[in-house]
Amino acid sequence: MSQFGKIWVRLTENPKRGEPVEIRAMVMHPMESGFRLDNVGRPIPRHIVKSFTCAYAGEQVFRAKLHPAMSANPYFVFYLLAAESGDLLFTWTDDRDELATHSVRLEVA
Repeated sequence: MSQFGKIWVRLTENPKRGEPVEIRAMVMHPMESGFRLDNVGRPIPRHIVKSFTCAYAGEQVFRAKLHPAMSANPYFVFYLLAAESGDLLFTWTDDRDELATHSVRLEVA
């Protein structure tokens, strides 16, 4: 069973307008480099997340390009300023052109 499409997200709780919000996100993905062998010596096919983005109220606020050297389940920590309540949309794609998204509501006091 593939875990592609699963993400864990944690945000600063109850931010006030103008305050920084810490965002922690972990994408559940094996990040297989293509260089390892299975238990009978066959190459394990490459399968990595190649891009990860976060948009806040429709505007991109974070972007990462990933490479085979990343560990399984890539983990990101970044900050944004709480301007208004809005949705955070996380999007990631892998090298098999699978696309996944996840949305979280940010409520600003």
